[in-house]
Amino acid sequence: MSGPFDLTGRVALVTGGASGIGVGICEMLTEAGAAVVIADRDEAGARKQIEAGVAADFVAVDLTDEASIVGACAEAVMRHGAPWLLVNNAGLQHRELLLDGTSAHWQRINDVNARAPFLMIREVAQAMIAKGNGGRIVNCASCGLVGQFVQGLAAYLASKGALAALTTSAAFELAEHGITVNTVLPGGVGTPGAIGAEGPPPVGPGNRTPPLGYCSPRDVGSAVLYFATPMARLVTNQVLAVDGGFTVT
Repeated sequence: MSGPFDLTGRVALVTGGASGIGVGICEMLTEAGAAVVIADRDEAGARKQIEAGVAADFVAVDLTDEASIVGACAEAVMRHGAPWLLVNNAGLQHRELLLDGTSAHWQRINDVNARAPFLMIREVAQAMIAKGNGGRIVNCASCGLVGQFVQGLAAYLASKGALAALTTSAAFELAEHGITVNTVLPGGVGTPGAIGAEGPPPVGPGNRTPPLGYCSPRDVGSAVLYFATPMARLVTNQVLAVDGGFTVT
């Protein structure tokens, strides 16, 4: 592949790439020529993507454990060099009504959705800086931040709001190193994680069908791809919603 969306020779590290939206992200990056490394706890799912040609490698990671994150990032860098792109895609969508909320649920959701991306950025950005060629970071938050609400998402949306705020801080601190940091807001996608999410029924306006239809994992992957390419070299601290037009209804 050649042209403005060519990522040939670039390494991309994608958390949660073994299933759901992560697969669509990996597909789009691989088709653009990137060598995609999946960071996930689901080794079987990751190996399946490698066999399908969607990814080049896999590193095991427990996103609730700091030592595991540090080790996984070091392993990826040792095998492939500093990534050009980090995609913080992995996340939990489990629901718990606000008035029934527990600190254990809050901690679990925020550990995976906010704390883990912070740690991933810290580790990968150090490798990017040491290499000296800049880089790209894309954080996957949620269209729930702009109104795609259902009940039970207090912890989830708080974690995704923290992730979006982290984008701003990271974009500011990493700009001097030529590293851009942006946020993608996926809309409704029928992934195994969404369908199998624990908690009360997802009641609320987020259930209505967007005017352009529901998103696919590849739709979200296309937005990630844009931020990773030369086309977006001067784009940082930006938010791109992939929501099928939900926010105009």
